[in-house]
Amino acid sequence: RQISFSPVLRERLGHHIHGGRWAKRIKESLLNMGALDRPMHIISANMHSVMNALYAAKALPKEAAKKSMLSLYEYLSQSANEAARQKVHQYAQKNGMIYLDDQSQANIDVQIIDLGKALPERYPGGGTDAPVLIVMDYAFGEQAYETMDELLKPITISGKTKFMPVESISIMGKAGILEGGKGDIMIPRAHIFEGTADNYPFKNKLKLKDFKDLNTYAGTMITVLGTSLQNKDILSFFHNSSWDVIGLEMEGAHYQKAIQAASKIRGSINPSVAVRYAYYASDNPLETGSTLASGGLGTTGVRPTYAITEKIIEQITQQD
Repeated sequence: RQISFSPVLRERLGHHIHGGRWAKRIKESLLNMGALDRPMHIISANMHSVMNALYAAKALPKEAAKKSMLSLYEYLSQSANEAARQKVHQYAQKNGMIYLDDQSQANIDVQIIDLGKALPERYPGGGTDAPVLIVMDYAFGEQAYETMDELLKPITISGKTKFMPVESISIMGKAGILEGGKGDIMIPRAHIFEGTADNYPFKNKLKLKDFKDLNTYAGTMITVLGTSLQNKDILSFFHNSSWDVIGLEMEGAHYQKAIQAASKIRGSINPSVAVRYAYYASDNPLETGSTLASGGLGTTGVRPTYAITEKIIEQITQQD
């Protein structure tokens, strides 16, 4: 016998309990550091690329003097260089980064980065008006909606409602590509939610011209329910038809559902919040028959990961 609950009932029963705890701790940390009135930028990425892009060269000056930035990132990506990674992490924590290891069972760690301390050359004097980054580790599937939805809700302080001053939301992820190969970049303009009639178009602040040195494709993305549902015939149809699908991933529509609800319907964040999506390719299921669950990219993923990360940081600092 199988018992299932409707999405509405799951919501009423407290489906967001873990996401609520997770978001509450982030907001309390922002309150404690006096950052709730400063421009905020949310980034969904891994726990190393933003930190390394901001701090690695300063934390490892000897290595940085001998290597290009890409070589330095590749050096840090190798498991043999754990000591160097720890050095960057420790330097970051002394220069504006707060690390929140998950205690909510959401299994999503978070970094809060004060750009006034991370980039004093850009924001002289520490800049109390300097932006704050909230870097969240990758969510998985529907969890992306739960966590983003809770994070974008207002916070109540002494009985008063305080809205989150979110100026941009950037999503970087790994996806299967339908045109191109491993390490290429995909820039979506909409997410199609598999198995539903839900489509989420949006204005992406990231453009093809931002990644001239890498093979980059623009189009729509399918948010799939799981890697086991990949089917070459269906994927070929989406790719070759007017749907213009360039890849498939598992979180985009969930994130966008939360972002559009908060910005366009609930009015809990700026209705013109800047949105950035970019994915790097882990495989091409039409060519290889592999899935999104295929093995790691190794150093192949370093270049697109940091190209996306650096462009996101560049746009955030220019936006400010």
